[in-house]
Amino acid sequence: MTETDIAWAVVGALVLVALAAFVSMTLARRARQRAAALRERFGPEYERAVERYGPREGQRVLAARARHVEEIELHELSEGDRARFTSAWTGIQGQFVDDPRSAVGHANELIKEVMRARGYSADSGFEQRAADLSVDHPDVVQHYRAARELAQASTAARLNTEELRQALVHYRALFADLLQPGPGAPTTPAPAHA
Repeated sequence: MTETDIAWAVVGALVLVALAAFVSMTLARRARQRAAALRERFGPEYERAVERYGPREGQRVLAARARHVEEIELHELSEGDRARFTSAWTGIQGQFVDDPRSAVGHANELIKEVMRARGYSADSGFEQRAADLSVDHPDVVQHYRAARELAQASTAARLNTEELRQALVHYRALFADLLQPGPGAPTTPAPAHA
């Protein structure tokens, strides 16, 4: 082997090392960008998924949720639906005074009804419903989980009225968010006040 051959071999090796470093940095940058995008989209749900599954698997789970929800044909509620659901919620709040446990159960059923009206598969299991909601409602899905946990405790033991009230408050947070128009949806102007 001549000195020229050795020089070219060294240059080739350096080019390969530089290329490998570039590819490695590019992949690391893309991974950071993906993590940042998922963190931005999912908010507190991102941290929950990473804690539960680990960083890589948590990110994969969240990306799969997003793809799943993109396949669902979600739609806005009509003003009539919003009014009907709001009236039903008012009735549930009134029922709470006389029968808090039943009111909490009805609140859960109303959430499912609103989900169906929006296009979600409300008849799937709770974990799938929560996962689907986490994509477009990441800031309130933890309320759904907290309400469910309290409601389940209510059937297993005797919760006091304050704990049932907390469950209803959690359901209300999700309910209010589900009734809101989505981003880019046409909004009805607020009525002018005299």
